[in-house]
Amino acid sequence: MAIDWSGAGFTLTLFMFSCIFAGIRTEAAVSDTRNVTQILGMRLEKSEKPAETTVKGVIQVTEGSPILVRFYGLHLFPNSSEIITFAELYSSEEEDDDLGAIEVSLNRTCPEHTKDIVVNGPMEVSNQKTAGVVSLNVKQLRKSEAVKVFGLCVLDRAEQKWLLLDEKDGRLRVVEVKKSLLPIWLQVILIAFLLVLSGMFSGLNLGLMALDPMELRIVQSCGTEKEKKYARKIEPIRRKGNYLLCSLLLGNVLVNTTLTILLDDLIGSGLEAAVASTCGIVIFGEIIPQALCSRNGLAIGANTILVTKLLMLLTFPLSWPISKILDCVLGQEIGTVYNREKLVEMLKITEPYNDLIKEELNMIQGALELRTKTVEDVMTPVSNCFMIHSDAVLDFNTMSEIMKSGYTRIPVYEDERSNIVNVLFAVDLTFVDPNDCIPLKTITQFYNHPVHFVFHNTKLDSMLEEFKKGKSHLAIVQKLNNEGEGDPFYKVLGLITLMDVIEKIIKSEILDEFDLYTDNRTRKKVAPNKNKRDFSAFKHKSESKVKISPQLLLATHRFLATEVSLFNPSLISEKALLRILRHPNVIHEIKFNKKEKHSSHHYIYQRGKAVDYFILILQGQVEVEAGNENMKFETGPFSFYGVMALSAPTLGELQPFPTPLL
Repeated sequence: MAIDWSGAGFTLTLFMFSCIFAGIRTEAAVSDTRNVTQILGMRLEKSEKPAETTVKGVIQVTEGSPILVRFYGLHLFPNSSEIITFAELYSSEEEDDDLGAIEVSLNRTCPEHTKDIVVNGPMEVSNQKTAGVVSLNVKQLRKSEAVKVFGLCVLDRAEQKWLLLDEKDGRLRVVEVKKSLLPIWLQVILIAFLLVLSGMFSGLNLGLMALDPMELRIVQSCGTEKEKKYARKIEPIRRKGNYLLCSLLLGNVLVNTTLTILLDDLIGSGLEAAVASTCGIVIFGEIIPQALCSRNGLAIGANTILVTKLLMLLTFPLSWPISKILDCVLGQEIGTVYNREKLVEMLKITEPYNDLIKEELNMIQGALELRTKTVEDVMTPVSNCFMIHSDAVLDFNTMSEIMKSGYTRIPVYEDERSNIVNVLFAVDLTFVDPNDCIPLKTITQFYNHPVHFVFHNTKLDSMLEEFKKGKSHLAIVQKLNNEGEGDPFYKVLGLITLMDVIEKIIKSEILDEFDLYTDNRTRKKVAPNKNKRDFSAFKHKSESKVKISPQLLLATHRFLATEVSLFNPSLISEKALLRILRHPNVIHEIKFNKKEKHSSHHYIYQRGKAVDYFILILQGQVEVEAGNENMKFETGPFSFYGVMALSAPTLGELQPFPTPLL
């Protein structure tokens, strides 16, 4: 068989060899592509100096610090660290935005590799060969540089070119080491000093401003020697309240701001700095000093007066204008002024803590309440007043009643008790002889004491001023009654005396040896058996006897002789009976007082109590309550009771006397 080396056959042969060779190269290229290392990004793993990742995803580290960076990619091997390097993007602080994410227009290639970042050793690769950790050494920045941004460069082995990974997660921002403003020892001293100043200004702000200008004046007058000394020191600057307030606040704000800056520089701008600054200022600069100054503001303010004056001088350019504006807007500070109600309430609240005894406190309260009370609140009602009718005769009985009353001024009325026309003084009776039986009008017209009328709504302070003038110590309280039809008229409500006003001031009752009642309004009597005065011993025998008309005496004699069996003429002679009736101790007069209806001397007989006397009613009426049903009925003249007391007991009823013990 002959071989034909024609052109067509040669061409076919070459084509077949070319396809085979191309297939071999394609398979090799695919195999190489599958094993090519690819770097997709990086993340900060560890740093010995302050480091962070910015909001834009840029890693930020401090100069001169070794760091560990984790790289992410495909087909990573230990020798993959050889294809990693960094290139400088920019180092201008003006171009940086504190995030390191400024867009730069650079070629994708890395023409120059930086020596400021050194890759140390092989990469520690994970099992999946998708991540690996590489140690980098970041060198110090130059003196003129404050920040520098680097980009990650990866070697393309196929083309033998270094390509720039210009994504945000491929950048590394290096900043200079934060330098302290001052040496650490000096910062610690300043922080402690500023804490003391902060506490002082905060405490003085509360302590001095809590001292009222009025209170300082009071302390200067009636405080202890130390308090007077302290008050004299503080009062001049406290008088300039707004100026002092502005100076203390400006000083406090300035100190706290400086303190925060120093703590931030010493500790750092993190959570630790915020907690330390807050705790230091709140505890040592606010709570403790304010707690101390709130209780000892006077002493602390006086002992730190030089510091306060120096602060006011230093802050004068700013605090003085502000204080003047406040003075114009808010007005001058006057201080706390208490009215009567507040002053009385303050005395009541502070009673357990002050050194006032109860009587002193009552007097102060009574004096302060004097203007708020009226005469109607303390007067004696007219129904309880002791008065004398103008037609009375000054005999022994009348003058005895006046002396028993215990009053030195007695109102005199006509017709009705509300029509008071004159006033009788007890001293007016000094030269009056009861035997003369002088009419009362003669005495009242001779002395003609003025009758002082006041209205019911008159304040007690005004009433006291009237009494102090000496015109009278007794006044008639009246009220204009214009209700209903007819002309208005004055209605007498009661009496008020100087003693009533004084008792209201001292809030206590004043009793003398002649008083019958502890309180004229409640009619509470004095202690039993006290100040009892019986003037009947001074009466003549003829005056002591109750006088009855001859006709009534005759009627009584005939009634007893005929109606009461034990007075029958067969048992007792008529002369003996008449002699008995004329005996001064037989006929008695009982005066009934409606206001004291249940008084013991109103009862003639009481159930269960034995008596030894017989009673015949000559005038008036009595009320009798008898039987288990307590039936009540009234009887009048010539009704009699106690007949059994007239009959002698039989021998069987007599009881032997007890034998005394020897």
